Formats: sequence, C-alpha cells, structure tokens
Amino acid sequence: MNKKVDLTNAAWAKSELSNGSDNCLEVAFVDGVVALRDSVDVGDPAAQVLVVSRKDYELFAASVRAGQADLLP
Repeated sequence: MNKKVDLTNAAWAKSELSNGSDNCLEVAFVDGVVALRDSVDVGDPAAQVLVVSRKDYELFAASVRAGQADLLP
C-alpha cells in the first residue's frame, strides 16, 4: 500500500499481553488504514511504520487467532 497517512495524532495501542513491555508491536487505526510500529522505536524520527489496509490487517489477525502455522516462510 502506498498511501501517505498523517500519524501525528494517532492513538497507538499494544496488546494487554505485553505487560507494559517496550518490546511490542503497536497498532493505530488511522484514516481507514492500520499503522504498525515497533514500540522500541517510539520517539525515533527515523523509525519505520508499516501501513496496511484494514482488510489485510483483519485477515492477518484472523489467521494468527486461528493458529495458522505458515505465516512465515
């Protein structure tokens, strides 16, 4: 997906299972897409953010919940 998204006011969230750790995947639902970042990169202006469609995120999350074993090569 090649869409510019303004993340200035994004409300980032991480799993309750992270127990407040700094080593987590954070998610923000913004402007009809889903942004993902590594929590260790918070505040780093050079950090990369992955932006995917909401549909792709929903399919990925459903696969994880279903225990799909072949999500990685």
